[in-house]
Amino acid sequence: MEHAADLPAWAALAVAFFLVVGAGLTLIGTIGFVRLPTFYERIHAPTLGTSWGTGGVVMASMIFFTVLSTRPVVHEILIGIFVTVTTPVTLMLLARATLHRDRAEGNPDVPGEAPAQVLVEDGAATKAD
Repeated sequence: MEHAADLPAWAALAVAFFLVVGAGLTLIGTIGFVRLPTFYERIHAPTLGTSWGTGGVVMASMIFFTVLSTRPVVHEILIGIFVTVTTPVTLMLLARATLHRDRAEGNPDVPGEAPAQVLVEDGAATKAD
């Protein structure tokens, strides 16, 4: 970090802000992962924390290295895109695999097949068959 002293004050504040926001969101996701009771509730918190927390850290890195090298540094965008795309996909695959396994085992705490769809016809709500 020998070049950190060359960083202007406005850039240092922006980098610090995005690092704190990213770390805070990741911490919130981690706390949610530990505190929520079921797998289906637990899987959402780290996904959101990872996506948005990574976004904050990537933004801080982009500002830091762009200001120090006096040219745009955009390879961090690829990291952000890959994390933002792969994290929700992984969430869906894990949730579907767990749901399939729990239904095959006959677990009574599993969410139902599909919620009833409510159709609005002529101003009256009716359940779909």
